Amino acid sequence: MSNVPNQLNERVANKQAVVGVIGLGYVGLPLLDAFLEVGFRCIGFDVDQPKIDSLAAGKSYIRHIPDSQIKAWQDSGRFEATSDMERLAEADAILICVPTPLTASRDPDLRFVEATTEAVSKTLRCGQLVVLESTTYPTTTRDIVLPILEKSGLKVGSDFHLAYSPEREDPGNADYSAKGIPKIVGGITGECSRLAGQLYDHAVAAVIPVGSCEVAEAAKILENVYRAVNIALVNELKVLFDRIDIDVWEVVDAAKTKPFGFQAFYPGPGLGGHCIPIDPFYLSWLARRSGLSTRFIELAGEVNHSMPSYVIERLMKALNDDGKPIKGSAICVLGVAYKKNVDDPRESPSFVLIEELLQLGANLTYHDPYVPTLPSMRHHDLPSMNSSPLTGDFLSSLDAVLIATDHDDVAYDLVAEHAHLIVDTRNAMSGIAKGRARIVKA
Repeated sequence: MSNVPNQLNERVANKQAVVGVIGLGYVGLPLLDAFLEVGFRCIGFDVDQPKIDSLAAGKSYIRHIPDSQIKAWQDSGRFEATSDMERLAEADAILICVPTPLTASRDPDLRFVEATTEAVSKTLRCGQLVVLESTTYPTTTRDIVLPILEKSGLKVGSDFHLAYSPEREDPGNADYSAKGIPKIVGGITGECSRLAGQLYDHAVAAVIPVGSCEVAEAAKILENVYRAVNIALVNELKVLFDRIDIDVWEVVDAAKTKPFGFQAFYPGPGLGGHCIPIDPFYLSWLARRSGLSTRFIELAGEVNHSMPSYVIERLMKALNDDGKPIKGSAICVLGVAYKKNVDDPRESPSFVLIEELLQLGANLTYHDPYVPTLPSMRHHDLPSMNSSPLTGDFLSSLDAVLIATDHDDVAYDLVAEHAHLIVDTRNAMSGIAKGRARIVKA
């Protein structure tokens, strides 16, 4: 065995190790910030050249990371971004933060992980640490990533090290930055885990070592399945309580006063984001491959995926009470980001709502202060649209406003004053001084 582990250990301990982050999105950029803040030299890698150009110009493309932060990275002399994957050889630690979507049949789509690992394998050298952060099913690191890396002729544990450490980024939540969240770390070997933990220990609140990559991978899936199942429960209760004229939001607020044994989850128009709409299906796929079924998880998925249709039904009935069909009605979807106060549209249920309303013939617009132009989405065929200014005249011209995302930077008093009908999926109008609008919770 070579002295490679000792050399890497020293470089990590002295913060002389170069940290490379592949995938400069909502996970990769905050991760870079965490390592740059404590003094590491960092290289960001992405195949999306406009992102590289933006960073080189000191410009951010993610709202909660301001331009001033990117400029500070540049001014430090310890950061650069590139699309040249051959430069991966310069990094001592390579952290992979690429998307892991689903296929059309809801099976894991690991093409980005595989392509990225192939690129790493081509430049892999002795003394490097590779860590997968992308959310995935248990065994991915060992069964998918490791064989690709070992095509280089190098051996894990002696020539290079490999670990899994799931991302725990919460965009828009100032209380929990990448630096403030404990980091789970599991390696292929004990030494892989130790070295990865030593690296992260410089930059995060705490490192939680676990016995294997598989435990770390499963922990991330559990975190997101837990949320998906509980959101499905409260979504199902919302449909029931609406039927018997009980306000589910008031019910949840009352229940959460119990100081033990209850955690509040809230209903919505469907699931969004990069984790909870996707991860449960990774586990269901793994169960099917193992000859088992995850009926509880699959039922939760069915409930959550049915919510956009429920919202459309509520909107249809509300318009019907006004003697109007959806076809030809002027409807504005308020909010297209998947959660409040962020510019992240990934897997947002708003796109399902927009697509269905367009198919039903609605005269559709949208407003989102954080998403000025409707982005192109992999699974939705949507027209080019820009966010409409939220003015009194605009609101008065509408037949209905559908609140899909409850951004704080929206003048809900103005909406209540000028709109005719508001269908509220987020309880955004709670506590708003009522104007002329009729408000329907959905």
